[in-house]
Amino acid sequence: MKNITGVVGVVIWTDNMTEMVSFYRDTLQLPVHSYRPSFVSFEFGIFRLNIGEHSEIKGPAKDPLRVMLHLSVEDIHYWHDRLNSLGVEFIRIPEKESWGGMVATLKDPDGNVLQLLEFPKET
Repeated sequence: MKNITGVVGVVIWTDNMTEMVSFYRDTLQLPVHSYRPSFVSFEFGIFRLNIGEHSEIKGPAKDPLRVMLHLSVEDIHYWHDRLNSLGVEFIRIPEKESWGGMVATLKDPDGNVLQLLEFPKET
């Protein structure tokens, strides 16, 4: 049997390319892999997070909790303070989880919900 071997990318469709690309590229400082006016890819090894313009998408996310991206960070308090100072809306401030790490929850310009995760330090 041939198995699916992994997830290599995700696309967030929008009608708000300028603001969404600015948020992911400039505010979150994600590394750009490729840039076209209607489709931008951010690179994490072989994984691509993509922002694309789609004719069937109108306005903010209608169900922003349906899919939630988790972004790994080394210092969640740094990122919370930085993004908060830039006016990013947090719906959950950094909190310690039962598994030992920290989680904070925020919204992108289309209202999609994202989480920052800081994994516990290995001792």
